[in-house]
Amino acid sequence: MTKLLDEINSPDDLKFLNVDELTSLAQEIREEIIHTVSNTGGHLAPNLGVVELTVALHYVFNCPKDKLIWDVGHQCYTHKLLTGRKDRFGTLRQFGGISGFPRREENIYDVFNTGHASTSISSALGMAMARDLSGDNYKVLAVVGDASLSGGMAFEALNHAGHCGKDLIIVLNDNEMAISPNVGALSVYLNKIITGEFFRKAKLDVKNIILKKFPKIGPGITRVARLAEESIKGLIAPGIIFEELGFTYVGPIEGHNIKYLVETFKSIKSMKGPLLVHIITKKGKGYKPAEENPVFYHGTAPFNIKTGKPKSEDKSKTYTKIFAEELVSLAEKDKKILAITASMAEGTGLALFAKNFPDRFFDVGMAEEHAVTFAAGLAVNGYKPVVTIYSTFLQRAYDQIVHDVCIQNLPVIFVLDRAGIVPDDGATHQGIFDFSYLRHIPNIIVMAPSDEQELKKMLELAFVLNTPVAIRYPKAKIIKLKHKSKLEIGKAEHLCEGKDLAILSIGSMVSPALESCKLLEEKNISVLLVNMRFLKPIDRNTIINIGKSIKKIITVEENVLEGGFGSAVLEVLADEKLDNVKLLRLGLPDEFPEHGKRELLLEKYNLTSKGIFEQVLQFANATG
Repeated sequence: MTKLLDEINSPDDLKFLNVDELTSLAQEIREEIIHTVSNTGGHLAPNLGVVELTVALHYVFNCPKDKLIWDVGHQCYTHKLLTGRKDRFGTLRQFGGISGFPRREENIYDVFNTGHASTSISSALGMAMARDLSGDNYKVLAVVGDASLSGGMAFEALNHAGHCGKDLIIVLNDNEMAISPNVGALSVYLNKIITGEFFRKAKLDVKNIILKKFPKIGPGITRVARLAEESIKGLIAPGIIFEELGFTYVGPIEGHNIKYLVETFKSIKSMKGPLLVHIITKKGKGYKPAEENPVFYHGTAPFNIKTGKPKSEDKSKTYTKIFAEELVSLAEKDKKILAITASMAEGTGLALFAKNFPDRFFDVGMAEEHAVTFAAGLAVNGYKPVVTIYSTFLQRAYDQIVHDVCIQNLPVIFVLDRAGIVPDDGATHQGIFDFSYLRHIPNIIVMAPSDEQELKKMLELAFVLNTPVAIRYPKAKIIKLKHKSKLEIGKAEHLCEGKDLAILSIGSMVSPALESCKLLEEKNISVLLVNMRFLKPIDRNTIINIGKSIKKIITVEENVLEGGFGSAVLEVLADEKLDNVKLLRLGLPDEFPEHGKRELLLEKYNLTSKGIFEQVLQFANATG
């Protein structure tokens, strides 16, 4: 028999199916997602949770005329399968393949690029406003998770949308689970709606009444009771907080019953003003391992479908793992050390700290701005907070870093995981700007470890500096180098001595730079290799001394070239009027890297040992 999914090339094809066929289609889609992600890796649990919801939305609404925006976007796989990309679905998150997130450049049904949380309501309101200003007629929908509502931007948008009164539909996908378990009063409030004693008792009473009144109905009683259950939800658990913000609240609605979903969306389609439809889903729905462990399967490597276990288990040490273990070790000796994350306890390694020191660990939800200022408040009162956030997400708290931490010179330690090239997730997740957005802020110290030993020493040093500190490292295996000098604030170390040219490298680029030096030596080029260690304060004396004795300098960094490490070296040379020095800056260009394996992207941008060698050799030959 031909699969239903084979016949779906656009959402228009859904319109010819009945509800029973939609249910079968949803099962086929779920199987396709599990099969593909088991081979490519990806965000499994979030996508399995919204299969029926996505099918129902595309069945009722008329995209791309109607605008559908996915908050964060890591739950868009069903959307991609239904919008003409099923033939390329096997390339998901692969270099040159389709993105794991909505991407306007990829398809007309992706109306807004998303990758960070809490942005969908703001962008949806902007589209609704533009629609009305232009006199157009279409629906605008934002699908936002309960976890994204912990971000302040979502509430700012809700407040504005309620005030404006524009036709706008917010679909709240409530799965009671973010990447890490949800935190906060709002999450508790939403969960109480479904699990509260009053609601459960009322639901049971309704079913009992129907059973007593109609004892001979038989199997049909389940459907009647379920409809009554949905009705009673609206009566006893209205979304008071949303109503007060100016929204008409509908729900909660079971998110895995396509019939209910279709009926609900058809009913509200003609309603005016801002609406919030509350949908209850189960993260990982339909795949038992993901249902039982949605955190592990939120973002997963390729896995065996039958066992649920990773196809290959890499036991290599990573920067994340070393950091987590060292922080626990230091915290055992110092009770003032606290750890803070923004819904990324597992990804940042802080789950280990939380296990050992639950009273000293704080997951603030997807609220990076709050995390930073919260840490500042702790630091004012003598504690030593460590804020561990992915580099790309710390961008969201730039003002708080400046205004609440650095102006007051508070000893908050920022640990930036996933700094540099981030594999698979694409432009929205690349951590390639932190050198540039941190180094110009007064009072902060910025360092980048080249290996395991330096990471440990830098973390240890950070706790005694009594000033803001940032430590950045990539999502990568960790290596060991032979260091020739101890770690001192603002001091670099010489790893190789040479006279023809100098390579100044920092962080993750020290190792490939070292390998490139060996290749250059084979070409009879004598290289001085420096591990800079600190972006700020930068070792001016080392740069100046090299500039006076060696007239060819190459800088290597895993950051955009604009405003990064190479720019800092160039500024020192310019300040000292060392105009006769020829400088080659190697790093990432002025563009957003696509998705793909880290190794492939580093190769693309010539930041492997071979790429560095070839560029330096060309530079040496061209400059004589």
